[in-house]
Amino acid sequence: MSYRGMHLRHATTLAMALSCIALSSMAADNHLQNKRKSPIADQELFFAPVPKAVCGPDDNPETALQGQVPAPMRSGFQGFSCNMQLIGQVRDEGANWQTAEWREGQGPTKKVCAFHGTAAPTANTLPRNNYGVRVIDVTDPTKPYITSYLKSISMLDPWESLKTNQARKLLGAVNAQNGAGGPEIDIYDLSVDCRFPQLLASTAQVDPNDPIPIIGHEGNWAPDGLTYYGSDLRYSPATAVPGNIGRYYAIDTTDTTRPQLIANWQTGVPGGRVHGLSVSDDGNRGYFVSIGGLGGNPSDITDPNVPANNGLLIYDLSEIQARKQNPQVKLIGSVFWKDGSVAQHTIHVKIKGKPYIVFVDEGGSGGISSALQEQVACDAGLTPFPMARIIDISDETKPKIVSKLMLEVHDPANCDKVLPDLTGLLTFTYGSHYCSVDNIHKATTLACGYFNSGIRVFDIRDPIRPREIAYYNPAGTTTPSAGANHYRTGGWLTQPGGPDWCNAQVHMDAEQGTLWTTCQDNGLLSLKFTHNAWPFAETTTPPGMQN
Repeated sequence: MSYRGMHLRHATTLAMALSCIALSSMAADNHLQNKRKSPIADQELFFAPVPKAVCGPDDNPETALQGQVPAPMRSGFQGFSCNMQLIGQVRDEGANWQTAEWREGQGPTKKVCAFHGTAAPTANTLPRNNYGVRVIDVTDPTKPYITSYLKSISMLDPWESLKTNQARKLLGAVNAQNGAGGPEIDIYDLSVDCRFPQLLASTAQVDPNDPIPIIGHEGNWAPDGLTYYGSDLRYSPATAVPGNIGRYYAIDTTDTTRPQLIANWQTGVPGGRVHGLSVSDDGNRGYFVSIGGLGGNPSDITDPNVPANNGLLIYDLSEIQARKQNPQVKLIGSVFWKDGSVAQHTIHVKIKGKPYIVFVDEGGSGGISSALQEQVACDAGLTPFPMARIIDISDETKPKIVSKLMLEVHDPANCDKVLPDLTGLLTFTYGSHYCSVDNIHKATTLACGYFNSGIRVFDIRDPIRPREIAYYNPAGTTTPSAGANHYRTGGWLTQPGGPDWCNAQVHMDAEQGTLWTTCQDNGLLSLKFTHNAWPFAETTTPPGMQN
Protein backbone atom coordinates (compact mmCIF):
# COMPACT_ATOMS: atom_id res chain seq x y z
CA MET A 1 0.00 0.00 0.00
CA SER A 2 1.34 3.48 -0.79
CA TYR A 3 2.04 5.93 1.99
CA ARG A 4 -0.73 8.25 0.75
CA GLY A 5 -3.22 5.41 0.84
CA MET A 6 -2.15 4.39 4.28
CA HIS A 7 -2.42 7.99 5.45
CA LEU A 8 -6.03 8.20 4.26
CA ARG A 9 -6.92 4.89 5.81
CA HIS A 10 -5.37 5.72 9.15
CA ALA A 11 -5.87 9.48 9.29
CA THR A 12 -7.05 9.46 12.87
CA THR A 13 -4.12 7.35 14.03
CA LEU A 14 -1.49 9.38 12.20
CA ALA A 15 -2.94 12.61 13.56
CA MET A 16 -2.03 11.36 16.99
CA ALA A 17 1.42 10.30 18.13
CA LEU A 18 4.09 8.23 16.49
CA SER A 19 4.76 5.34 18.74
CA CYS A 20 8.09 5.03 20.46
CA ILE A 21 7.58 1.32 19.75
CA ALA A 22 9.76 0.44 22.69
CA LEU A 23 10.06 -3.03 24.13
CA SER A 24 10.37 -3.88 27.78
CA SER A 25 13.85 -3.95 29.28
CA MET A 26 15.54 -7.25 30.00
CA ALA A 27 16.92 -8.52 33.27
CA ALA A 28 20.09 -10.28 32.19
CA ASP A 29 22.07 -11.39 29.17
CA ASN A 30 21.30 -15.10 29.48
CA HIS A 31 17.54 -14.41 29.46
CA LEU A 32 17.64 -11.75 26.74
CA GLN A 33 16.75 -13.83 23.72
CA ASN A 34 13.75 -15.54 25.35
CA LYS A 35 12.30 -12.39 26.87
CA ARG A 36 12.34 -10.26 23.73
CA LYS A 37 9.09 -11.69 22.34
CA SER A 38 6.84 -9.11 24.03
CA PRO A 39 4.69 -7.03 21.65
CA ILE A 40 5.57 -3.52 20.54
CA ALA A 41 4.35 -0.98 23.08
CA ASP A 42 1.17 0.98 22.40
CA GLN A 43 1.38 4.69 21.76
CA GLU A 44 2.20 6.41 25.04
CA LEU A 45 3.50 9.89 24.34
CA PHE A 46 2.96 12.46 21.64
CA PHE A 47 5.98 12.78 19.35
CA ALA A 48 6.05 15.42 16.64
CA PRO A 49 8.55 17.78 14.97
CA VAL A 50 10.12 20.13 17.50
CA PRO A 51 9.10 23.81 17.33
CA LYS A 52 11.12 25.62 14.67
CA ALA A 53 13.74 28.23 15.50
CA VAL A 54 12.59 31.83 15.16
CA CYS A 55 15.18 33.48 12.90
CA GLY A 56 16.40 37.08 12.87
CA PRO A 57 15.91 39.69 10.13
CA ASP A 58 19.42 39.27 8.68
CA ASP A 59 19.37 35.46 8.58
CA ASN A 60 19.03 33.22 5.54
CA PRO A 61 16.36 30.79 6.77
CA GLU A 62 15.12 27.57 5.23
CA THR A 63 12.53 28.07 2.53
CA ALA A 64 10.59 24.81 2.79
CA LEU A 65 10.22 22.21 5.54
CA GLN A 66 12.37 22.31 8.65
CA GLY A 67 15.63 20.59 7.68
CA GLN A 68 14.82 20.38 3.97
CA VAL A 69 17.02 21.28 1.01
CA PRO A 70 14.52 21.03 -1.87
CA ALA A 71 15.62 19.35 -5.09
CA PRO A 72 15.77 22.60 -7.16
CA MET A 73 18.24 24.09 -4.63
CA ARG A 74 20.61 21.14 -4.47
CA SER A 75 22.76 22.18 -7.40
CA GLY A 76 24.68 25.24 -6.31
CA PHE A 77 23.26 25.17 -2.79
CA GLN A 78 23.96 28.52 -1.07
CA GLY A 79 23.28 27.40 2.48
CA PHE A 80 20.89 28.37 5.28
CA SER A 81 21.47 30.15 8.57
CA CYS A 82 19.29 30.98 11.54
CA ASN A 83 20.67 32.67 14.67
CA MET A 84 24.22 31.60 13.76
CA GLN A 85 26.83 33.06 11.47
CA LEU A 86 30.17 31.79 10.16
CA ILE A 87 33.16 33.59 11.72
CA GLY A 88 36.06 31.27 10.88
CA GLN A 89 36.91 28.26 8.71
CA VAL A 90 39.72 25.86 7.85
CA ARG A 91 38.65 23.84 4.85
CA ASP A 92 42.07 22.49 3.88
CA GLU A 93 41.44 18.94 2.58
CA GLY A 94 38.17 18.41 4.42
CA ALA A 95 37.18 16.20 7.35
CA ASN A 96 35.49 12.87 7.95
CA TRP A 97 33.48 11.49 10.86
CA GLN A 98 34.48 12.79 14.26
CA THR A 99 35.93 15.70 16.22
CA ALA A 100 37.41 16.14 19.70
CA GLU A 101 38.40 19.19 21.74
CA TRP A 102 40.92 20.10 24.42
CA ARG A 103 40.47 23.29 26.41
CA GLU A 104 42.84 24.59 29.07
CA GLY A 105 43.48 27.80 31.02
CA GLN A 106 41.36 30.92 31.40
CA GLY A 107 41.49 34.48 30.13
CA PRO A 108 44.75 35.45 28.38
CA THR A 109 46.26 31.99 28.95
CA LYS A 110 43.27 30.10 27.56
CA LYS A 111 44.06 27.63 24.80
CA VAL A 112 41.57 25.60 22.75
CA CYS A 113 42.65 22.84 20.39
CA ALA A 114 40.44 21.11 17.85
CA PHE A 115 41.13 17.61 16.54
CA HIS A 116 39.39 15.96 13.63
CA GLY A 117 39.89 12.90 11.52
CA THR A 118 40.37 12.71 7.78
CA ALA A 119 39.75 9.89 5.31
CA ALA A 120 42.15 6.96 5.22
CA PRO A 121 44.95 7.09 2.64
CA THR A 122 43.18 4.33 0.70
CA ALA A 123 39.68 5.90 0.85
CA ASN A 124 39.79 7.57 -2.55
CA THR A 125 42.06 8.48 -5.43
CA LEU A 126 42.12 12.27 -5.01
CA PRO A 127 45.60 13.77 -4.57
CA ARG A 128 46.45 14.89 -1.03
CA ASN A 129 49.22 16.72 0.77
CA ASN A 130 48.58 15.54 4.34
CA TYR A 131 47.02 12.52 6.03
CA GLY A 132 45.92 11.82 9.58
CA VAL A 133 44.27 13.75 12.40
CA ARG A 134 44.44 17.50 11.95
CA VAL A 135 45.24 19.65 15.01
CA ILE A 136 43.83 23.19 14.80
CA ASP A 137 44.23 26.06 17.25
CA VAL A 138 40.73 27.54 17.71
CA THR A 139 41.55 29.73 20.70
CA ASP A 140 40.53 32.71 18.59
CA PRO A 141 37.44 31.34 16.83
CA THR A 142 37.75 33.97 14.11
CA LYS A 143 41.28 32.88 13.21
CA PRO A 144 41.61 29.08 13.44
CA TYR A 145 44.86 27.66 12.07
CA ILE A 146 46.48 24.23 11.65
CA THR A 147 49.35 23.48 14.04
CA SER A 148 50.19 19.83 13.34
CA TYR A 149 49.11 16.48 11.90
CA LEU A 150 49.04 13.19 13.81
CA LYS A 151 50.11 10.30 11.57
CA SER A 152 50.52 7.25 13.82
CA ILE A 153 48.60 4.23 12.53
CA SER A 154 45.32 4.80 14.38
CA MET A 155 45.34 8.50 13.58
CA LEU A 156 45.50 7.89 9.81
CA ASP A 157 41.76 7.30 10.06
CA PRO A 158 40.25 7.02 13.56
CA TRP A 159 36.75 6.96 12.03
CA GLU A 160 34.49 7.41 15.10
CA SER A 161 36.94 6.63 17.90
CA LEU A 162 38.79 9.95 18.34
CA LYS A 163 38.27 11.15 21.94
CA THR A 164 39.98 13.27 24.59
CA ASN A 165 40.02 12.57 28.33
CA GLN A 166 39.96 15.55 30.66
CA ALA A 167 41.07 13.78 33.84
CA ARG A 168 44.38 12.55 32.44
CA LYS A 169 44.88 15.03 29.59
CA LEU A 170 44.88 12.39 26.88
CA LEU A 171 43.84 11.98 23.25
CA GLY A 172 43.11 8.47 22.06
CA ALA A 173 41.82 6.51 19.07
CA VAL A 174 41.78 2.98 17.71
CA ASN A 175 42.83 1.95 14.23
CA ALA A 176 39.58 2.17 12.30
CA GLN A 177 40.72 2.83 8.75
CA ASN A 178 37.75 2.86 6.38
CA GLY A 179 35.53 1.82 9.29
CA ALA A 180 37.33 -1.43 10.08
CA GLY A 181 41.05 -1.18 10.82
CA GLY A 182 43.51 -3.24 12.81
CA PRO A 183 43.95 -3.99 16.53
CA GLU A 184 45.97 -0.89 17.46
CA ILE A 185 45.22 1.88 19.94
CA ASP A 186 47.17 5.17 19.91
CA ILE A 187 47.41 7.43 22.96
CA TYR A 188 48.77 10.99 23.03
CA ASP A 189 49.69 13.32 25.91
CA LEU A 190 48.07 16.78 25.76
CA SER A 191 49.45 18.15 29.03
CA VAL A 192 52.41 20.12 27.66
CA ASP A 193 50.88 21.82 24.62
CA CYS A 194 47.67 20.57 23.00
CA ARG A 195 48.77 22.05 19.68
CA PHE A 196 51.57 19.47 19.51
CA PRO A 197 50.37 16.21 21.14
CA GLN A 198 53.09 13.78 22.24
CA LEU A 199 52.72 10.09 21.32
CA LEU A 200 52.72 7.78 24.35
CA ALA A 201 51.69 4.47 22.78
CA SER A 202 50.75 2.90 19.47
CA THR A 203 50.27 -0.78 20.21
CA ALA A 204 48.26 -3.77 18.95
CA GLN A 205 45.74 -5.24 21.38
CA VAL A 206 45.57 -9.03 21.51
CA ASP A 207 43.36 -11.37 23.52
CA PRO A 208 45.37 -14.58 24.12
CA ASN A 209 42.09 -16.50 24.53
CA ASP A 210 40.60 -15.34 21.23
CA PRO A 211 42.51 -15.81 17.96
CA ILE A 212 40.32 -13.25 16.14
CA PRO A 213 42.03 -9.84 16.33
CA ILE A 214 40.16 -6.71 17.30
CA ILE A 215 38.95 -4.45 14.50
CA GLY A 216 38.54 -0.76 15.36
CA HIS A 217 35.55 1.46 14.58
CA GLU A 218 34.08 3.44 17.52
CA GLY A 219 35.17 4.14 21.09
CA ASN A 220 35.20 6.32 24.18
CA TRP A 221 37.05 6.79 27.47
CA ALA A 222 35.71 6.09 30.93
CA PRO A 223 35.76 9.51 32.66
CA ASP A 224 38.71 8.59 34.91
CA GLY A 225 40.85 7.87 31.85
CA LEU A 226 41.85 4.41 33.10
CA THR A 227 39.80 2.48 30.55
CA TYR A 228 39.13 2.97 26.86
CA TYR A 229 36.09 1.12 25.50
CA GLY A 230 35.85 0.27 21.81
CA SER A 231 33.56 -1.51 19.37
CA ASP A 232 34.40 -4.09 16.73
CA LEU A 233 31.65 -4.31 14.10
CA ARG A 234 33.06 -7.31 12.25
CA TYR A 235 33.57 -9.90 15.02
CA SER A 236 31.62 -13.09 14.33
CA PRO A 237 32.73 -16.26 16.16
CA ALA A 238 31.09 -19.62 15.55
CA THR A 239 29.43 -19.42 18.97
CA ALA A 240 27.62 -16.13 18.32
CA VAL A 241 23.85 -15.72 18.67
CA PRO A 242 22.51 -15.83 15.08
CA GLY A 243 23.05 -12.46 13.44
CA ASN A 244 24.82 -11.06 16.53
CA ILE A 245 27.90 -9.69 14.81
CA GLY A 246 30.42 -7.50 16.62
CA ARG A 247 31.76 -7.09 20.14
CA TYR A 248 32.59 -4.42 22.67
CA TYR A 249 35.97 -4.44 24.37
CA ALA A 250 37.81 -2.73 27.24
CA ILE A 251 41.45 -1.62 27.21
CA ASP A 252 43.25 -0.87 30.47
CA THR A 253 45.07 2.46 30.01
CA THR A 254 46.31 2.84 33.60
CA ASP A 255 49.82 2.75 32.14
CA THR A 256 49.35 4.94 29.07
CA THR A 257 52.57 3.62 27.54
CA ARG A 258 51.40 -0.01 27.78
CA PRO A 259 47.65 -0.28 27.18
CA GLN A 260 46.28 -3.82 27.58
CA LEU A 261 43.08 -5.50 26.40
CA ILE A 262 41.25 -6.84 29.49
CA ALA A 263 37.71 -7.76 28.38
CA ASN A 264 35.40 -8.19 25.42
CA TRP A 265 31.79 -9.29 25.03
CA GLN A 266 28.90 -9.53 22.61
CA THR A 267 25.49 -7.96 23.22
CA GLY A 268 23.49 -11.17 22.94
CA VAL A 269 20.75 -9.28 21.09
CA PRO A 270 19.54 -11.43 18.17
CA GLY A 271 20.51 -9.60 14.99
CA GLY A 272 22.06 -6.80 17.06
CA ARG A 273 25.47 -5.26 16.51
CA VAL A 274 27.71 -2.73 18.28
CA HIS A 275 28.61 0.94 17.87
CA GLY A 276 29.00 3.93 20.23
CA LEU A 277 28.84 4.35 24.00
CA SER A 278 29.26 6.52 27.06
CA VAL A 279 30.23 5.71 30.66
CA SER A 280 29.04 7.04 34.02
CA ASP A 281 31.24 9.31 36.13
CA ASP A 282 32.17 6.47 38.50
CA GLY A 283 32.87 4.06 35.64
CA ASN A 284 30.42 1.46 36.94
CA ARG A 285 27.71 1.96 34.33
CA GLY A 286 27.93 1.83 30.58
CA TYR A 287 25.36 3.17 28.13
CA PHE A 288 25.96 1.18 24.97
CA VAL A 289 23.94 0.70 21.80
CA SER A 290 22.57 -2.22 19.88
CA ILE A 291 22.61 -1.61 16.14
CA GLY A 292 19.42 -3.07 14.74
CA GLY A 293 16.91 -2.68 11.94
CA LEU A 294 15.07 -4.66 9.34
CA GLY A 295 16.13 -8.25 9.05
CA GLY A 296 15.55 -8.35 5.30
CA ASN A 297 11.77 -8.67 5.27
CA PRO A 298 9.93 -5.33 4.87
CA SER A 299 6.92 -6.65 6.80
CA ASP A 300 9.09 -6.96 9.92
CA ILE A 301 8.78 -3.24 10.50
CA THR A 302 5.08 -3.51 11.39
CA ASP A 303 4.94 -7.10 12.64
CA PRO A 304 4.52 -7.04 16.46
CA ASN A 305 5.80 -10.62 16.61
CA VAL A 306 9.19 -9.54 15.23
CA PRO A 307 10.97 -7.81 18.13
CA ALA A 308 12.89 -4.59 17.66
CA ASN A 309 16.64 -4.88 18.19
CA ASN A 310 17.80 -1.28 17.74
CA GLY A 311 18.23 0.60 20.99
CA LEU A 312 19.89 1.23 24.35
CA LEU A 313 21.75 -1.30 26.53
CA ILE A 314 22.63 -0.32 30.11
CA TYR A 315 25.51 -2.40 31.47
CA ASP A 316 27.04 -2.94 34.89
CA LEU A 317 30.76 -2.39 34.25
CA SER A 318 31.81 -2.55 37.90
CA GLU A 319 33.95 -5.68 37.52
CA ILE A 320 35.95 -4.02 34.75
CA GLN A 321 36.21 -0.82 36.78
CA ALA A 322 37.44 -2.81 39.81
CA ARG A 323 39.86 -4.79 37.62
CA LYS A 324 38.53 -8.17 38.72
CA GLN A 325 40.06 -11.24 37.15
CA ASN A 326 38.06 -12.33 34.09
CA PRO A 327 35.55 -9.46 34.51
CA GLN A 328 31.94 -10.04 33.51
CA VAL A 329 29.59 -7.42 32.11
CA LYS A 330 25.93 -7.62 33.21
CA LEU A 331 22.92 -6.16 31.43
CA ILE A 332 20.76 -4.03 33.73
CA GLY A 333 18.14 -2.58 31.40
CA SER A 334 17.33 -1.92 27.77
CA VAL A 335 14.83 -0.33 25.44
CA PHE A 336 14.38 -0.93 21.71
CA TRP A 337 12.40 0.67 18.89
CA LYS A 338 11.58 0.32 15.20
CA ASP A 339 11.29 4.00 14.24
CA GLY A 340 15.04 4.14 13.71
CA SER A 341 17.98 1.84 13.06
CA VAL A 342 21.80 1.61 13.01
CA ALA A 343 22.11 3.02 16.55
CA GLN A 344 25.09 5.38 16.65
CA HIS A 345 25.98 6.65 20.13
CA THR A 346 24.83 7.79 23.58
CA ILE A 347 25.48 10.69 25.93
CA HIS A 348 24.89 10.23 29.67
CA VAL A 349 23.59 13.57 30.98
CA LYS A 350 21.71 15.18 33.82
CA ILE A 351 19.01 17.77 33.18
CA LYS A 352 17.95 19.63 36.32
CA GLY A 353 19.52 16.86 38.37
CA LYS A 354 17.66 14.00 36.68
CA PRO A 355 19.53 11.35 34.64
CA TYR A 356 18.87 10.93 30.93
CA ILE A 357 20.50 9.41 27.89
CA VAL A 358 20.73 11.36 24.66
CA PHE A 359 20.59 8.63 22.03
CA VAL A 360 21.35 9.11 18.34
CA ASP A 361 20.47 6.80 15.45
CA GLU A 362 22.32 6.69 12.13
CA GLY A 363 19.64 4.89 10.10
CA GLY A 364 15.95 5.54 9.49
CA SER A 365 13.11 3.13 10.28
CA GLY A 366 13.68 1.17 7.07
CA GLY A 367 17.47 1.22 7.14
CA ILE A 368 20.35 3.37 5.99
CA SER A 369 21.12 2.97 2.34
CA SER A 370 18.36 2.88 -0.25
CA ALA A 371 15.27 4.59 -1.59
CA LEU A 372 13.39 1.31 -1.11
CA GLN A 373 14.14 1.35 2.62
CA GLU A 374 12.92 4.95 2.88
CA GLN A 375 9.70 3.99 1.11
CA VAL A 376 9.22 0.97 3.38
CA ALA A 377 9.41 3.29 6.39
CA CYS A 378 6.99 5.78 4.86
CA ASP A 379 4.50 3.07 3.94
CA ALA A 380 4.57 1.93 7.57
CA GLY A 381 3.89 5.46 8.81
CA LEU A 382 7.36 5.71 10.38
CA THR A 383 10.15 8.21 9.87
CA PRO A 384 12.44 7.40 6.92
CA PHE A 385 15.41 9.21 8.51
CA PRO A 386 17.30 8.83 11.80
CA MET A 387 17.08 11.33 14.65
CA ALA A 388 18.19 11.87 18.22
CA ARG A 389 15.96 11.10 21.19
CA ILE A 390 16.03 11.65 24.96
CA ILE A 391 15.58 8.66 27.30
CA ASP A 392 14.73 8.88 31.00
CA ILE A 393 16.91 6.43 32.98
CA SER A 394 15.70 7.28 36.49
CA ASP A 395 14.84 3.57 36.67
CA GLU A 396 17.79 1.89 34.98
CA THR A 397 15.83 -1.34 34.60
CA LYS A 398 13.07 0.42 32.66
CA PRO A 399 14.50 3.24 30.51
CA LYS A 400 11.76 5.28 28.83
CA ILE A 401 11.87 7.46 25.72
CA VAL A 402 10.43 10.89 26.60
CA SER A 403 11.11 12.94 23.45
CA LYS A 404 12.52 12.86 19.94
CA LEU A 405 14.55 15.52 18.17
CA MET A 406 12.39 15.22 15.07
CA LEU A 407 12.48 17.81 12.29
CA GLU A 408 9.67 18.31 9.79
CA VAL A 409 11.65 16.26 7.25
CA HIS A 410 11.45 13.30 9.65
CA ASP A 411 7.66 13.40 9.90
CA PRO A 412 6.20 10.53 7.82
CA ALA A 413 3.32 12.83 6.92
CA ASN A 414 5.84 14.75 4.79
CA CYS A 415 7.28 11.77 2.90
CA ASP A 416 5.71 12.81 -0.41
CA LYS A 417 7.35 16.25 -0.10
CA VAL A 418 10.78 15.03 0.95
CA LEU A 419 11.64 11.81 -0.88
CA PRO A 420 11.87 13.49 -4.34
CA ASP A 421 14.79 15.59 -2.98
CA LEU A 422 16.86 12.46 -2.61
CA THR A 423 16.49 10.77 -5.98
CA GLY A 424 19.76 9.02 -6.79
CA LEU A 425 21.21 9.49 -3.28
CA LEU A 426 21.79 6.26 -1.39
CA THR A 427 22.72 7.22 2.15
CA PHE A 428 23.20 9.95 4.80
CA THR A 429 20.69 12.56 3.74
CA TYR A 430 18.36 14.17 6.30
CA GLY A 431 19.46 11.99 9.21
CA SER A 432 21.34 12.45 12.46
CA HIS A 433 24.82 11.16 13.29
CA TYR A 434 26.50 12.84 16.28
CA CYS A 435 25.20 15.13 19.00
CA SER A 436 26.83 16.99 21.91
CA VAL A 437 25.61 18.80 25.01
CA ASP A 438 26.89 21.97 26.64
CA ASN A 439 27.50 20.30 30.02
CA ILE A 440 26.86 16.63 30.76
CA HIS A 441 26.22 17.41 34.44
CA LYS A 442 23.88 20.36 33.85
CA ALA A 443 22.67 20.01 30.28
CA THR A 444 20.63 22.85 28.80
CA THR A 445 21.56 22.64 25.11
CA LEU A 446 21.95 19.91 22.52
CA ALA A 447 23.75 20.47 19.22
CA CYS A 448 23.62 17.83 16.48
CA GLY A 449 24.94 17.17 13.02
CA TYR A 450 22.02 16.14 10.79
CA PHE A 451 23.99 15.52 7.56
CA ASN A 452 22.17 17.39 4.72
CA SER A 453 20.04 19.28 7.26
CA GLY A 454 23.16 20.86 8.75
CA ILE A 455 24.03 21.75 12.34
CA ARG A 456 20.92 21.97 14.52
CA VAL A 457 20.82 23.39 18.07
CA PHE A 458 18.06 22.60 20.58
CA ASP A 459 16.94 23.88 23.96
CA ILE A 460 16.54 20.75 26.14
CA ARG A 461 15.93 22.39 29.52
CA ASP A 462 12.52 20.74 29.33
CA PRO A 463 13.57 17.30 28.02
CA ILE A 464 9.99 16.32 27.25
CA ARG A 465 9.44 19.39 25.07
CA PRO A 466 12.71 20.28 23.33
CA ARG A 467 12.69 23.17 20.87
CA GLU A 468 15.02 24.31 18.12
CA ILE A 469 16.86 27.59 18.66
CA ALA A 470 19.35 27.83 15.77
CA TYR A 471 20.75 26.07 12.71
CA TYR A 472 23.50 26.44 10.14
CA ASN A 473 23.67 24.51 6.88
CA PRO A 474 26.81 25.49 4.94
CA ALA A 475 26.88 26.21 1.24
CA GLY A 476 27.79 23.31 -0.99
CA THR A 477 31.27 23.08 -2.49
CA THR A 478 31.84 22.63 -6.20
CA THR A 479 34.96 20.51 -5.75
CA PRO A 480 35.30 17.51 -3.42
CA SER A 481 37.69 17.51 -0.46
CA ALA A 482 40.33 14.78 -0.58
CA GLY A 483 40.21 14.15 3.18
CA ALA A 484 36.44 13.64 3.28
CA ASN A 485 34.52 10.39 3.05
CA HIS A 486 31.86 12.33 1.17
CA TYR A 487 33.89 11.42 -1.89
CA ARG A 488 34.94 7.81 -2.46
CA THR A 489 36.69 5.99 -5.26
CA GLY A 490 34.23 6.08 -8.11
CA GLY A 491 32.68 9.44 -7.40
CA TRP A 492 31.04 11.95 -5.10
CA LEU A 493 28.15 10.70 -2.99
CA THR A 494 26.13 13.80 -3.76
CA GLN A 495 25.86 16.18 -6.68
CA PRO A 496 28.57 18.87 -7.04
CA GLY A 497 27.52 21.98 -5.20
CA GLY A 498 24.92 20.10 -3.17
CA PRO A 499 24.53 20.14 0.63
CA ASP A 500 27.49 18.90 2.63
CA TRP A 501 27.62 16.10 5.20
CA CYS A 502 27.56 17.74 8.66
CA ASN A 503 27.96 14.74 10.92
CA ALA A 504 30.54 15.37 13.66
CA GLN A 505 30.42 16.38 17.32
CA VAL A 506 29.76 20.04 18.04
CA HIS A 507 31.79 21.89 20.69
CA MET A 508 30.10 24.85 22.39
CA ASP A 509 31.69 27.74 24.29
CA ALA A 510 29.20 29.69 26.42
CA GLU A 511 31.80 32.29 27.39
CA GLN A 512 32.21 33.38 23.77
CA GLY A 513 28.75 32.40 22.48
CA THR A 514 30.36 30.23 19.79
CA LEU A 515 30.68 26.66 18.61
CA TRP A 516 32.92 24.78 16.23
CA THR A 517 32.45 21.55 14.34
CA THR A 518 33.31 20.03 10.97
CA CYS A 519 31.38 19.26 7.81
CA GLN A 520 33.08 16.89 5.42
CA ASP A 521 33.75 19.11 2.39
CA ASN A 522 33.76 22.45 4.24
CA GLY A 523 36.24 21.32 6.91
CA LEU A 524 36.28 23.09 10.28
CA LEU A 525 33.59 25.73 10.78
CA SER A 526 33.59 28.26 13.62
CA LEU A 527 30.15 29.77 14.26
CA LYS A 528 28.82 32.53 16.50
CA PHE A 529 25.29 32.69 17.86
CA THR A 530 23.31 35.83 17.01
CA HIS A 531 20.07 37.49 18.17
CA ASN A 532 20.76 36.39 21.77
CA ALA A 533 19.72 32.86 20.87
CA TRP A 534 22.40 31.27 23.08
CA PRO A 535 23.79 30.84 25.72
CA PHE A 536 21.01 30.75 28.27
CA ALA A 537 21.54 32.42 31.63
CA GLU A 538 22.21 29.07 33.33
CA THR A 539 24.39 27.59 30.57
CA THR A 540 27.99 26.62 31.34
CA THR A 541 30.53 24.78 29.20
CA PRO A 542 33.31 23.49 31.49
CA PRO A 543 36.30 21.86 29.79
CA GLY A 544 35.78 18.19 29.12
CA MET A 545 32.04 18.24 29.84
CA GLN A 546 30.73 18.14 26.28
CA ASN A 547 31.21 14.42 25.51
